[in-house]
Amino acid sequence: VQLVESGGGLVQAGGSLRLSCAASGFNWDDGTITWFRQVPGKEREGVACISNNFDGTQLGDFVKGRFTISTDNRKTTVYLTMNDLKPEDTAVYYCAGGRTPRIRIKTWNWLYLYEYWGQGTQVTVSS
Repeated sequence: VQLVESGGGLVQAGGSLRLSCAASGFNWDDGTITWFRQVPGKEREGVACISNNFDGTQLGDFVKGRFTISTDNRKTTVYLTMNDLKPEDTAVYYCAGGRTPRIRIKTWNWLYLYEYWGQGTQVTVSS
């Protein structure tokens, strides 16, 4: 399994970006792909999740109404569409894949449930 993120960059506050996670070799049986983000000195936090375990998506409270997560028809790429970006959204964004039924609506942002990680892509939002 290989997860490769792309689409990060520098954007002004209020702008938009779309991140992509190319998921090669990922089996979606009990499968979940989640976007996390991390800033230096802070824990990695869950941003958005799409899962076959609960047949839907989950979003962190801090991005609801601004970010959406989606896939292409073949589920080979997972997108994170980010609108109305704020300086506090500045972080390295990671794509993570997990293949366990333990990833549920209440546990989707538990880091240890994910076994596959991408290398991350930097998002910087200027004020």
